Amino acid sequence: MTPDSILTGIAEFFIKGGPFMVLLVLLSVLSLTAALLRAWKLRESQILPSQVVDAVEALKPGDTLESLYHAMEDHPSATSRILGTLLSHLNWPKSENLEAVQTRARHELARMEKGLMILEMTAGAGPLIGLLGTLSGLVGIFAALGGAGDPVVVARGISEALNTTIAGLAVAVPSLIAHSYFLRRIEMQAVTMESVAAELLAKLYQPASHR
Repeated sequence: MTPDSILTGIAEFFIKGGPFMVLLVLLSVLSLTAALLRAWKLRESQILPSQVVDAVEALKPGDTLESLYHAMEDHPSATSRILGTLLSHLNWPKSENLEAVQTRARHELARMEKGLMILEMTAGAGPLIGLLGTLSGLVGIFAALGGAGDPVVVARGISEALNTTIAGLAVAVPSLIAHSYFLRRIEMQAVTMESVAAELLAKLYQPASHR
């Protein structure tokens, strides 16, 4: 098959799908955009830069925080902002500082999950729009059968019914996979951020420090 024939076949597939195919194409573009943006925003350097994590692990009780401050400044990220909240409230009791850190962590988690709703929506809406196209095609089929029974109209209705069903599932399946993947990735990153913050909190609130 030549590239021209492939493009022609794809164009015919969408044209035969009827008006609901336009909605499915827009939905697929929206889903792809959301997935690409989440992949960019959830990079390791944006959430858990190794330099910041290493600075926390290398910190010993009683050490200065200069290296940690430099790492956070050079590598702004969700982890850096959470640790920044912890460091800015060192004059608070440990329990109150922990509450401030947890509040900031929830805020960062909400930022990380931004856009997942679009993937969830497209995963649910794709098959429903495909079903609408299927029903629309069936209406055309039965209308033709109830009249003169024009085979061209019947064939067009069958194409619309099948094509929109296929397109709806083609939109929903990748969206569902992307949503599950990013959700799991966020959960793993959140656990790591929590452990890094807990480690720093334990090192800075040593009993001998009298904080």
